[in-house]
Amino acid sequence: MELFYLIVFGGLAVVVATMELSKNNKDRINTSSAFNSFKNNYLLVYSLMMAGDWLQGPYVYYLYTTYGFSKGEIGQLFIAGFGSSMLFGTIVGSLADKHGRKRASVTYCITYILSCITKHSPEYRILMVGRILGGIATSLLFSAFESWLVAEHNKRGFEQQWLSITFSKAIFLGNGLVAILAGLFGNLLVGSLAMGPVAPFDAASIFLAIGMAIILASWTENYGDPSESKDLLTQFRGAAVAIASDEKIALLGAIQSLFEGSMYTFVFLWTPALSPNGEDIPHGFIFSIFMLSSMLGSSLASRLLARASVKVESYMQIVFVISSASLLLPVITSFLVAPSKEKGGSIKFAGCIQLLGFCVFEACVGLFWPSIMKMRSQYIPEEARSTIMNFFRIPLNVFVCIVLYNVDAFPITVMFGMCSAFLFLASMLQRRLLGVAERSRQDKVRELEAEPLNI
Repeated sequence: MELFYLIVFGGLAVVVATMELSKNNKDRINTSSAFNSFKNNYLLVYSLMMAGDWLQGPYVYYLYTTYGFSKGEIGQLFIAGFGSSMLFGTIVGSLADKHGRKRASVTYCITYILSCITKHSPEYRILMVGRILGGIATSLLFSAFESWLVAEHNKRGFEQQWLSITFSKAIFLGNGLVAILAGLFGNLLVGSLAMGPVAPFDAASIFLAIGMAIILASWTENYGDPSESKDLLTQFRGAAVAIASDEKIALLGAIQSLFEGSMYTFVFLWTPALSPNGEDIPHGFIFSIFMLSSMLGSSLASRLLARASVKVESYMQIVFVISSASLLLPVITSFLVAPSKEKGGSIKFAGCIQLLGFCVFEACVGLFWPSIMKMRSQYIPEEARSTIMNFFRIPLNVFVCIVLYNVDAFPITVMFGMCSAFLFLASMLQRRLLGVAERSRQDKVRELEAEPLNI
């Protein structure tokens, strides 16, 4: 079955390379040299930030086990990270809007570096502090950088459609190529060079420090609403009112929470799904396969977003339906394929089918990120962008904490069925968003047509 992994990896690599190399003028957008310079600077910084994040991911659980902690204690550490992101995320998002997104991006680097340093200690309390710092950093990673990009892009007068280029390239590089290279580099440090499980965290700190230096040297500051008269509570209230008063923003937040909640749950479920009887599976290689699938999705997204005639709200309905079907596959195979009682060995036939389905889901993830970024840039008001984006993460983090706490309480097929249902609900909400957005556009057109009559 080892040949199976190589065939899947090679096939995906060929498809991704073909898609990237075969892009024609319809798939590209003509831009200016000033924009290209701006875009490349952001992509370099974003790639370094994601390298710092991806290097840590595969080794957090492993590091805790080497320190002798039980599964329950490790679960509490993970819950602390997501809980921290939920509790402090909205606060740091509001501070980013008020005091500057560049400062917030630098704060991300410092906070995550401090989190990496705590990994050198086997003391549970210190590791808990590290997880809390990591949760705060995660909130900044998924709000401050995007908020800075959108504001700076608009401030420099670049065309709105050009944002989609930066979004799709950022996901292709940061969530695809960089993830694969980070996985290989981490494996080199821990495996080949035998530098120990803390080595990837030290390497992550270096990448984060380099990125921080580039931010300090080349980024200008921008704000949401820097008004001194607005305190934190007023900002929260303003963000909540914006969500409650605009159905498009509320729908977008619900869609994001449903998809990301299912995605993070999948992260915890794919290993037991592929090796239910302790089968020997190459986790690092499978991770690389998933990242290639994500690159395939982001490459397809760049083609779709380059076409002005294609509405992102329209094709995302299909993406959510496909992702729902792909996570329903483990439930279907449990009924159609007789479960194997053989312990250990290589991946079984049902596992192979599920792996292909998981690749489809990861391709949908690659499509989701630049597309949701595009929709957020259209619908979320600039003055409270970071605050609202972190509001969206509250239900997501609650959901993931509940799943982590009850991960052993339900059969794995029930968990996958729940994720599939959430993704199908996301497709229904996306359909609703398309209708609301279309009516909003038509109302604006009618207002513009009526204006000359009022003069």
